[in-house]
Amino acid sequence: FVMDIFDNSDLEYLVDDFHGFSDSEDDEPFGEFDHKSEADSDFEDDLDPTQESDTSALEARNGKDIQGIPWERLNYSRDQYRYKRLQQYKNFEILFRSRQDLDKECLQVEKGKHFYDFQFNTRLVKSTIAHFQLRNLLWATTKHDVYFMKNYSLMHWSSLLQRSKEVLNVAKPIVPTMKQPGLLSQSISRVQISTMAVKDDLIVAGGFQGELICKRINEPGVAFCTVLTSVENDITNSVDIYNAPSGSLRVITANNDCTVRVLDATNFAFLNSFTFDWSVNNVTASPDGKLVAVLGDSPECLLADAGSGKVIHALEGHLDYSFSSAWHPNGQILATGNQDTTCRLWDVRNLSKSLKVLKGNMGAIRALRFASDGRFLAMAEPADFVHVFDTEAGYSQCQEIDMFGEIAGISFSPDTEALFVGVADRTYGSLLEFSRKRNHLYLDSIF
Repeated sequence: FVMDIFDNSDLEYLVDDFHGFSDSEDDEPFGEFDHKSEADSDFEDDLDPTQESDTSALEARNGKDIQGIPWERLNYSRDQYRYKRLQQYKNFEILFRSRQDLDKECLQVEKGKHFYDFQFNTRLVKSTIAHFQLRNLLWATTKHDVYFMKNYSLMHWSSLLQRSKEVLNVAKPIVPTMKQPGLLSQSISRVQISTMAVKDDLIVAGGFQGELICKRINEPGVAFCTVLTSVENDITNSVDIYNAPSGSLRVITANNDCTVRVLDATNFAFLNSFTFDWSVNNVTASPDGKLVAVLGDSPECLLADAGSGKVIHALEGHLDYSFSSAWHPNGQILATGNQDTTCRLWDVRNLSKSLKVLKGNMGAIRALRFASDGRFLAMAEPADFVHVFDTEAGYSQCQEIDMFGEIAGISFSPDTEALFVGVADRTYGSLLEFSRKRNHLYLDSIF
């Protein structure tokens, strides 16, 4: 299954290098995309895209496909195509360990719940993905404002104005505006953005050659940018923005050079760096800023002290490499996503074994997000499925968002009222918007 991710044929992708691990090169490429050049969508739409670029909630209720896929004109039904996808999709694995006991560990989940209603889909927004294992490329700052990557452009989408605009072009040379003694900033250009994070008015992005870019939303230009590592291909795999226990804002990065780095988010001075035994794919700080989850090219996930980098506990249970994590707002629950197709939940008060194991339908768990009120956990596979779990039901109840296409990122709005899903595909690339289902009953207004 080849979804088109890239509009720029001159981008240099490293995906093929990573798929050197795969032993199924003769098979159909029906899994996490393993192509280097521009590829086709499975769905070719010969209609004028301006005529059918959007789908509203009303149109969806009246039977229109939420992505605008014209199933009535295709040679197969949606159900037939879904069946084919599930049968033929190949999950990308690096460690070929036995998975036979994994299903026994997984929580039995009641699907079919309805926590978020489909609100809108716009094909005016086309996300792109630079690296098939890294999918943190979509962030909502309000229920109307979403930031995403499209090739060399950092874009902003306003769901109110139904308009997108370029916030930053990373193909052009970027000269940082903040100049101060001792600051290790440098000009960079033609950055392939591999990961990003947005908090308050700060956007932080990482690149394929170890770049780090920090931009304030309300100020022109880029405040700070640098190259974190001197070794080629030491990708910046993840970035996180968090408040330290002192209250000051921090930026933390994870790179292929096995190093986690901490910067001050006000003046971008380097504060600390911690080295581990393997490439670090993901790092996230706990809500109180005291702990960091460190995940990478190891089945083990580490819990470390955010100040010293000292490992407090190794979390054991995953069977492959991990690429995503998220903290419950109460700081007690950590979720880790792995290429073994599961998300494990850990209680920091008892780390001897995982609290629960949640399973996807067909692929690795590439993105995880808790809603800011802690009520829901969104879990994205590489393609086709986003699962929304009710934490108050012990994660045993789930809404399954079923669509087609590579998932570039997922994000709840800070007020939890909206959930956005970025889809990367040449024809059906889009931004899916869901709104939180509220039961505004008359009785509620009395009490």
